[in-house]
Amino acid sequence: MIDCQTCQHENITGAVFCAECGEPLGGDNLPLAAITDEHITAELRKKAPRPEPAPPGYSWLSLHFMGSGKILPLASRNEFILGRLTEDSPILPDVDLTPYRAGDAGVSRLHAVVKREANKAMLMDLGSANGTYINGRRILPDVDVALSHQDVIALGVLQIQVLLHDV
Repeated sequence: MIDCQTCQHENITGAVFCAECGEPLGGDNLPLAAITDEHITAELRKKAPRPEPAPPGYSWLSLHFMGSGKILPLASRNEFILGRLTEDSPILPDVDLTPYRAGDAGVSRLHAVVKREANKAMLMDLGSANGTYINGRRILPDVDVALSHQDVIALGVLQIQVLLHDV
């Protein structure tokens, strides 16, 4: 490891510039080594923001919008239809994703439903035009698929991390 002289950040061996402040790390006596994908992944994990779960009892489900970092806690109902509003349509989803650029991301007006059954959280695609994905795998329409805490769902290309609380 190499300590930055400017900010004291501990950088991996082989780094030429500080990962924290961007300053050059030294002169000719700098130890060099190959930086692997594993090094990069480990460094990114250390810096990745970890969304904090909602307080217990507040809701059983929160949606963490990956692009913006915003977290939307949902009330204590057992089922929510996710989708977007359009000006000329009377169709109203329970959770309007329009403020999260859902139209640009390919989210249908009634895209998917997330629900709580017994002690499980489930997701079902409602026949959306651009598909629903869990951790990169497309799910079939009209089939309930179990969700786990911190799964990443994609409605079209809108990525949302699922935060489950006391399911």
